[in-house]
Amino acid sequence: MDKLLILGTGNAAVKKCYNTCFALKKDNEYFLVDAGGGNGILGRLDEMNIPLNRIHHLFVTHEHTDHILGVVWIIRMITTKILANDYMGTFHIYAHTDLVQTIRTLCELTLQKKLTDCFDLRVLFHPLQDGDQWTIMDTPFTFYDILSTKAKQFAFTFINDDGKKIAFAGDEPYNEKCFEYVKGADWLMHEAFCLYDQRDIFKPYEKHHSTAKDAAVLATQLGVKHLILWHTEEENLNERKTLYTQEAAKYFNGSIYVPDDLEVIELCQ
Repeated sequence: MDKLLILGTGNAAVKKCYNTCFALKKDNEYFLVDAGGGNGILGRLDEMNIPLNRIHHLFVTHEHTDHILGVVWIIRMITTKILANDYMGTFHIYAHTDLVQTIRTLCELTLQKKLTDCFDLRVLFHPLQDGDQWTIMDTPFTFYDILSTKAKQFAFTFINDDGKKIAFAGDEPYNEKCFEYVKGADWLMHEAFCLYDQRDIFKPYEKHHSTAKDAAVLATQLGVKHLILWHTEEENLNERKTLYTQEAAKYFNGSIYVPDDLEVIELCQ
């Protein structure tokens, strides 16, 4: 997993950027994480030159609309390709146990039966429990419950070929009870709903989110080297990279990345 491809950086209500999701690339294969809130994910994949028949793994973090509704479109398009003999191999979907049933139900209610007939044959669902480990694209992943106060949500860490540990913390603030999973991470991917200086405007704590300052303080405490901030408001979109980097740099001395949609980050650092 040498490249992180950012498909969307915004939260549920954004209109100027896409809902939160990304892909990890290794060689010519992709591991998709969430799919945004609708069929806009298909356009994002096109813009990033990610072919559907090169996606064989999808992880869905939780049930909120901006993460799950695009999943139905991904499944629709891949099963269509399967039936047209334009997709080799098996499509694997990872999600916590309750969410697997939600995804299946959404698809059964909205997709043709000939497409859902691919389930358990060419589309395999893998229900996750806290601490489960899977090898995906020859890369060891550990999935864990982030202990959300809202909808049940899972995140993951993985070890790159170069031995670097990458931690994806989901779209809520890191919970210290998850320390065993993220300790020793070289990279931390953490939500930053807004700037700390604008917390009275966007009220992140009421939404159980954090600020750029909070994420930077956490990264320092955890001793990570590279911090990626995303899942933000959109009012500062044009200046987001500069503003969020400046605020985070006051509290964190490592590398700070505030990606725009469709940006690629090299993880071999």
